[in-house]
Amino acid sequence: MANETTELPPVPQGLPTVRQCPFDPPAELAPLREQRPISRMIYPDGHHGWLVTGYRQVRAILADRRFSSRRELIRHSPIPMRMSPDELPPPMPGALTQVDPPEHTHYRRLLTGQFTVRRMQQLTPRIEQIVEEHLDALENAGPPADLVPGFALPIPSLVICELLGVPYDDHERFQRDSATMFNLDTPGDKLIEAMNDLTAFLAELVERKRAKPEDDLLSGLITGGVLNDEELLTIAMTLLVAGHETTANMLSLGTYALLEHPGQLAALRDDPALAGNAVEELLRYLSIVHIGPIRAALGDVEIDGVLIKAGEGVTLNLPAANRDPARFGQADELDITRPATGHVSFGHGVHQCLGQQLARIEMRVAYPALLRRFPGLRLADEPDAAVPRPHAAIYGLNRLLVTW
Repeated sequence: MANETTELPPVPQGLPTVRQCPFDPPAELAPLREQRPISRMIYPDGHHGWLVTGYRQVRAILADRRFSSRRELIRHSPIPMRMSPDELPPPMPGALTQVDPPEHTHYRRLLTGQFTVRRMQQLTPRIEQIVEEHLDALENAGPPADLVPGFALPIPSLVICELLGVPYDDHERFQRDSATMFNLDTPGDKLIEAMNDLTAFLAELVERKRAKPEDDLLSGLITGGVLNDEELLTIAMTLLVAGHETTANMLSLGTYALLEHPGQLAALRDDPALAGNAVEELLRYLSIVHIGPIRAALGDVEIDGVLIKAGEGVTLNLPAANRDPARFGQADELDITRPATGHVSFGHGVHQCLGQQLARIEMRVAYPALLRRFPGLRLADEPDAAVPRPHAAIYGLNRLLVTW
C-alpha cells in the first residue's frame, strides 16, 4: 500500500531552479528530500507527476526499466516549455537519450568501443597540449581574462571536434546553435532555427565524410556501414553538443567554486595528485545537469511505498540527490579529499553518460594546469566578475573574469 507521501500537498509550479548560491541546489529541495524524497509535483501544464530528490530513490528509478526515456511518452516538462510537445520536430533516429532498450542498446553498443577508458587515456597527451596552448594565449594576453571564452569553452570544443572529425574552424557556428538550444528562454522559432542550422551543418559533414572518410569517430561509424545518414547526423549532434557544453560549464563553474573556497584551491594547487578526487567532488558538489533527467512510468510502479501510476512523469533531481546527507557526509561542504565516487552527475543505469571518461580526463588535466600556470589566480575585482547562466538546461557561467 502507498504510504502517506502520496497524501501530502504537491509541490506547486513545477521544478525549483533558482539557486540562491551559485553552487548549491535551490533551497526548496533540501526539505523535500528530508521529508518526502518522492514528492507529488504539479507540472507547469497542470500534469500531476513526481519530483524525486533522494539519492537512493534517484538511482533506483534510473536503473528501473519500468521507467521510460522515450520522448513520445514524456509529454510534460517540469519547467515552462518554449513550445508544446506537438510543435517540436519528431524524434530523429539515433537519438540515444530519447529511446529505450533494445533500440538504445543497439546504438550504445556501436559507440561504446569509441569511448573506452583506454582510448580516452590515449587522448591525454593531446588534451594536455590543447590546455597548454590556451594557457599560453591567456598568459601572453595578460590579465584580466574571461576564462569562459579563453579557457573553459574552447578546450572541450576542440577536443570533441578532433575526436568526431568536425572542423574546428566552424566552432563559432555550432557553439552559437548549441547555446541557443540550451537556453531555456529561447523563443520557439529561434530554437527550431538553431536546430535546423546545426542539422544542416552536420548533414554536410556526414556527406563529406561518406565521400572521403578520415581517421575520426564519425568516419569510423560511417565505414562501419550499420547506420544510415539520419542516424549518423543525430548521433553526431548529440556527441558534439553534449561533448562541449557539459565539460565547458564544469571547467568554468568548478574554477569559480575553487576560487570561492581558497583552502580547497590551495590543496589542489599544491598537490596535483588530488586532481582525480577533486574532479569527482566538483561533479558531485556542482551537479550542472539541473533539469531532469525525466522519465515516464510504463505501468503502475511502487517505489518506497509510493505508487507512481502508468503514464505519470517523473523528474529526477541530480543536484538534490548529490547533496543527500544519507549518502555523503557533510554533503553541503566542498571537500576535494572526500571519496566522492558514486555521485549521479553522469546519471546511472543504461543511460549513464557515454563520454564521462573523456570529461573526467579533460578536467583532471585542465584544473591543475590552470593553477600551476597561475598560482595567484583570483577573481577580478569588479562587479559581476562571475555571471551564472541559470536559464539554461546545463547550469554554468556566462562569464568568469579573473586576474593573477
